Amino acid sequence: MSKAGDFIHWFYREFGLASVHATGRNAYLIILARTCRMFAYGTNALILAIFFSALGVSDNQIGLFMTLTLVGDVILGTLLSLVADRIGRRRVLMGGSMLMITSGAIFAVFENFWILLFGAVIGVISITGGDFGPFRSIEESVLSQLTTPATRSDVLAWHVSTPLIGSSIGSEVSGRILHWLQSKDGWSEVNSYHALFGIYAAMGFVNLALVSLLTGACELQQSDNAYTQIPQGENEIREPQSHIAHEPIDVPAGKSNPLIKAWAWFSNQLAQISRPTRSTMYKLWFLLAIDSLADGMVPYSLTNYYLDINFHPLKSTLGDVTSASYFLGALGATLAGPLAKKIGLVNTMVFTHIPSSAAVLVFPFPPYFWMAAALLLLRAALNSMDQAPRTALIAAVVKPEERTAVMGITSTVRTLAAMAGPSVTGLLASNEHFWIAFVAAGVCRLVYDFGLYGLFINMKVDQHGTAPMEQVPNNQVESRLFDEEMELESIFDSDASSVDGPEISSKTGSSVGLKPPSGIEHSRARSRSPHRATDDMGYPS
Repeated sequence: MSKAGDFIHWFYREFGLASVHATGRNAYLIILARTCRMFAYGTNALILAIFFSALGVSDNQIGLFMTLTLVGDVILGTLLSLVADRIGRRRVLMGGSMLMITSGAIFAVFENFWILLFGAVIGVISITGGDFGPFRSIEESVLSQLTTPATRSDVLAWHVSTPLIGSSIGSEVSGRILHWLQSKDGWSEVNSYHALFGIYAAMGFVNLALVSLLTGACELQQSDNAYTQIPQGENEIREPQSHIAHEPIDVPAGKSNPLIKAWAWFSNQLAQISRPTRSTMYKLWFLLAIDSLADGMVPYSLTNYYLDINFHPLKSTLGDVTSASYFLGALGATLAGPLAKKIGLVNTMVFTHIPSSAAVLVFPFPPYFWMAAALLLLRAALNSMDQAPRTALIAAVVKPEERTAVMGITSTVRTLAAMAGPSVTGLLASNEHFWIAFVAAGVCRLVYDFGLYGLFINMKVDQHGTAPMEQVPNNQVESRLFDEEMELESIFDSDASSVDGPEISSKTGSSVGLKPPSGIEHSRARSRSPHRATDDMGYPS
């Protein structure tokens, strides 16, 4: 019995459940909401391309639909993520839930290609089986705020793994429902697909209910904006970060082109991200663009379509394979947190992703369904292991007040890059060269893997990961403050001794030398403190 208890305790600690519990109620609600949402996305991944094929839509139009849907995701996701901190993160999440409900209702009723396209562009429809809408970047920013560097990777890993279980269940249930409905009299293939989109809309209502229960702790906290970097030089003066005014980019009056205005607005938002952050993120955004282009070419919806037209399995069998893929992805994502603690964030991202990329590269060559399915399972098992470490890496190198914007732009870059993928694949499929899409995607993914290792393996992380003061135990706070005050006094004494020489040293028995410094001298003393020199948040480390 004690061994079982020890194992449970070990699992609870090692796999990050303790971190989720320590983060509190909001973490549970966010993870559960995303799990329900991914349940709905799992049904999409199984049937979306097959649904359009059943409607008589050509491969070119299927690719065009997916590309334009991603365009809508870019616009929607970018706008909402950049204004989320101003109008409220919870409000944006609830608005996204309403858009998800709208899209599900349109797909459950209509069959006209252009009406369906309209519903996908203005709403939230996952064409890849992933979370490309306005939700994920905001949720990741909230979780990064609610966690500490010690718990962040674990919580983010559960934010990836648990929803993948939802996708697995969604794919399995949808495959069974399709098989059951299509075997009943009076149910056509298209009508059975409509029924699944009704389930999609229902999960939008569940998501709305869950995000409405989030507390005010999920909103941007003022303390994140108010930190001051301590001057490091005698003549250096820094204003609080929140008081830095970013000069807006003026648009000439004659330039009324909406694209120019949109670019100027986006540039203003980008200017609010500090130069060091942008320098780091430009490299990561470039690599993520390459990886996302590959993902856009061979999403799960098109991969299932490829299996369907080449091997003609039963829909229930295809649902089983897709379900198993998501389940293995959830298992891999769960292991990502503990693995990242052992070998580091970048190593986890790279060395788990390379085998997955290789599986994509050789996917079109097996002559039998079971072999292709095995490669799909290998791809899925390792594909998600880079997601939580990637988010933790971004949170570690980005200032707290920049996280929502940076993660929103990251999501936008990924979606922009993925936009061209479905159209390219649709064009190849219409010309009987579907297999080339998988080869090209595998090569792009490998470029991402090796580029990530080369550019980021030596990067220092947790530069902005100091826990808020209220999260540090009281006894540790008092000890840190006492140690720092003693250190500052000794620094000030040494400064005074070096200036006044014997006159001051003769007074070592008095308390004059212990008088706390003030004004310029206090700033100089604080700038020499090694604690202050290494702490970007203004707290003693």
